[in-house]
This record gives sequence, structure tokens and C-alpha cells, in this order.
Amino acid sequence: MKKVMFVCKRNSCRSQMAEGFARQLGTGQIAVTSSGLEASRVHPTAIQVMDEIEIDIRDQTSKPLTDFNPEEYDAVISLCGCGVNLPEAWVMREIFEDWQLDDPDGQPIETFHRVRDEIEERVEQLIAKLN
Repeated sequence: MKKVMFVCKRNSCRSQMAEGFARQLGTGQIAVTSSGLEASRVHPTAIQVMDEIEIDIRDQTSKPLTDFNPEEYDAVISLCGCGVNLPEAWVMREIFEDWQLDDPDGQPIETFHRVRDEIEERVEQLIAKLN
């Protein structure tokens, strides 16, 4: 089973939504974790917009990337363009992608919906690529 790390600046919105989608869409196919260059909290609006489509991310936590070992992951996905700030070992995995999605934090809920839907589409493509 392939292991995937979703990483973002604060592990609050985008990476948390990606983890939620990957857990649901990739059940039995991939193992998934998310983290941030720094840890913060899971954004309440991210929880809300995922809830709307019946994916519960309430129990997910915000974790720093430094808690993890890059050698344990097959795919690393940056969701915010932070790939340039990642230690080289993370960028050198079998698959590395930098999705550069808009940060919905502080934006209207429509932005959260749009980013959520973009993440869902990309996670589906990633799971297909890994299998």
C-alpha cells in the first residue's frame, strides 16, 4: 500500500481536506497523513465544508512535518506552493507534486467550496496514478 503525505503551510485547511478525501476515496488502496511546515489547528470552515459532503475531519489534528520521516512515504503532495520550502528528502520521493491551490483561510465560504472541489478532483487523479 502506497503512503501519501499531504503538506501545507499550517496543516489547517487544504491539506486537511485532502487527507479527508484520500481517506474516504482511497480506503484500502493508500495510507495517508497530512502535516504542515508548522502545526496550527484544523480550520472550522474546512470541517464544515467537508461535513456538507459527509466527510468528517473533526478528529484529524494539525501536525508539523518534522514529526515524520520522508523515507516512509511514496508520494508527497504540497497543496500551497510550499514545495520550494520543503527539505530535499521530501521532494525526492517517488511522486512529488505541488498543486498550488488558493488558501481559503479568511476567504468567503465559496472559496472553501471551490478549493474543496479542486482537491477532490486531484485526489481522485492521484489515487488512480498510485494504483
